[in-house]
Amino acid sequence: MKFPIDTTHKIAVFRALQLGDMLCAVPAFRALRKQYPDAEITLLGLPWAAGFVTRFSNYIDKFIHFPGHHGLPEQPFEQSLWDDFASRMQQEKFDLILQMQGSGGIVNDMLESLFAGPVAGFHSEGCYRESGLFIEYPNGISEIEKHLLMLANLGIRPQGTELEFPLLETETANLLQIKSSLPHGPYVCVHPGSRGAWRQWPASHFACLADQCAGLGYHVFVTGTKEEANITAEVIDRMDFPAIDLTGKTGLGEIGQLIKGAELLVSNCTGVSHIAAAMGTPSIVISMDGEPERWGPLNKELHKTIDWTQTQDFSSVLSLVENLKSPAA
Repeated sequence: MKFPIDTTHKIAVFRALQLGDMLCAVPAFRALRKQYPDAEITLLGLPWAAGFVTRFSNYIDKFIHFPGHHGLPEQPFEQSLWDDFASRMQQEKFDLILQMQGSGGIVNDMLESLFAGPVAGFHSEGCYRESGLFIEYPNGISEIEKHLLMLANLGIRPQGTELEFPLLETETANLLQIKSSLPHGPYVCVHPGSRGAWRQWPASHFACLADQCAGLGYHVFVTGTKEEANITAEVIDRMDFPAIDLTGKTGLGEIGQLIKGAELLVSNCTGVSHIAAAMGTPSIVISMDGEPERWGPLNKELHKTIDWTQTQDFSSVLSLVENLKSPAA
């Protein structure tokens, strides 16, 4: 089923998830904007995503905080906040609501219960819809391609699979100030943190790879949020070479610019790995969740994703760093 361009004026996208999830949806946002250039597109998301909407204002016009719901783990549920949200949704009267959260359990019923407009997206066993607005939630493919398939079901043509990460002028100015105190010359970024300790490669492994890079003549910048200070400190402590600790000193845009200028990013499969894909920076990405085909960058030549649940061969990861050319070469 297609939604005509001339009568589709207000579109909502429900994706109340974290940075990496959102960046993987950018090709879908790009396709949506191309199909509906004059529509008002609103993201229903987590509080942090207000900044994401500012960054991607070419594709998304408005942000509405989704306050959480029973069964969704990202936020605690508060009935009063939900009631306010439901009331606002009914006032919005969307022409189309895209369910881009997941397979449809919980959220399809939730969105339809708002009576805020027709819902389209993914469904799966236990939440099937007879409506042609839904497709079977696909497994075993990239998160990027997954959402383009869903939009194609609505007659929305893809506009490429490339990721994007626009930089703001204020972020450029901030990074110039930060870099004024940093050593000059080629560098690599090592980002050992991620959301959830179970998704983090051991600090000793990050330290060993960082030492390999430093031994080749690269500066090593260790990045992370202030909440990740314990793991970044452990990586630096375990290194034989000195490293520059930028933990908590950079915002998201500044980290993006650092990655853009780096010769290599070494990280877990997390938000910064998708930034490297957007910036065209080579990367070594360690997948600890067993879903490298879903979350790993699509360019397999530029980016090497290691499924640690299957491989656990540290020597093979070390060999990837050894392929780096010495900056003096």
